[in-house]
Amino acid sequence: MTSSEAVPTEPAPFRRMVPRSKAESHRAATPLELFFDLCFVVAVAQAGSQLAHDLAAGHLGHGLYSYAFAFFAIWWAWMNFSWFASAYDVDDVPYRLTTLVQITGVLILAAGVPRIFADQDLTLSVVGYVVMRLAMVTQWLRAASCESGGARTMALRYAAGITVCQVGWGLVLLVPESARVWVLPLGIVAELSVPALAELHTQSNWHPHHIAERYGLFTLIVLGETVSAATLAMQAALDEHEALGELIPLAAGGILICFAAWWIYFARPVHHILTSNRRSFLWGYGHYLVLGSAAAIGAGMEVAIEYATGEAHIGAKAATAAVTVPAALYLFTVWLLHARHSKRGPAQVLLPVAAVAVLLCTLFGESGVLAAGLVCAAAVAVGVTLHSRQSQV
Repeated sequence: MTSSEAVPTEPAPFRRMVPRSKAESHRAATPLELFFDLCFVVAVAQAGSQLAHDLAAGHLGHGLYSYAFAFFAIWWAWMNFSWFASAYDVDDVPYRLTTLVQITGVLILAAGVPRIFADQDLTLSVVGYVVMRLAMVTQWLRAASCESGGARTMALRYAAGITVCQVGWGLVLLVPESARVWVLPLGIVAELSVPALAELHTQSNWHPHHIAERYGLFTLIVLGETVSAATLAMQAALDEHEALGELIPLAAGGILICFAAWWIYFARPVHHILTSNRRSFLWGYGHYLVLGSAAAIGAGMEVAIEYATGEAHIGAKAATAAVTVPAALYLFTVWLLHARHSKRGPAQVLLPVAAVAVLLCTLFGESGVLAAGLVCAAAVAVGVTLHSRQSQV
């Protein structure tokens, strides 16, 4: 190495938490962010597994309600950290330690997910969630101490809003279980309102390329968890029942759906969509459905496999719907958030039509998952063909 070459140095132990530039070049996810994502997948896996158990047992309403709440807690804490890190990641010792506290919180939350599904016991999950969110408060207070003017006001609004919400979640534990079905949505609305109110006059310095990459990476990890859950369920079914003939079509359909889900999400760059807070917030919030449906596909595959081996207490169409409904929702929401901004002509309606076709595959019963996989693969093939033709014009 020549003397003129730069020698990488470790980050300073303590830094001022000043905002990063929105025009920063080569802004990419850090190893800490990747570690953060991987730890969150533990909670995603727990929620998906419990959803599969409820659906296979025929407890549709209970399963969907519990899954929606559990996944919101996971997704919202992840999302808040990601947007904050995009603007204020100083990568010093206090920042790293605070992030590790947040990871501890998600592990506590993950441990409590089975209790949410089993008997609606929210205590452990709420404790884990509050740990994550109060750690986020300290990050915003630190940012406020280094800011001035409108940016300082924004950071303090974040800290105050998140704190109020956590007090509210603590009070939720005192509410009778029969009333929680009405109270929990209020808490969710309050959480969703904090960023909009905090950034009403001043926008944080999140980085469009970085945010697009962070969401893409988490989508990848969730899709990977979906493949893992389906594979483990397939392996267990083969070990116990050796029903190879029934499982091969399911495996083929599930693989095609997951491959298509990856292809469709990453078909075009999306950072150019994130041009304002209003558009970016809607895009970010919409990923609750993208990520939730992606994880639910894996749960649905577990249900379909249990049906094929005679262990599910539901019919063939219901078992198939456990896969086709989240797959269709995924296709439609990816179109709504991504594809419709860059498509034209026949390509504009491709994913909505594919979503409807996947839903109709439910009517095929036991062969519906394979049919849905073929529809998804066909949608990718048609999309590639249309793009190729348009590029030549």
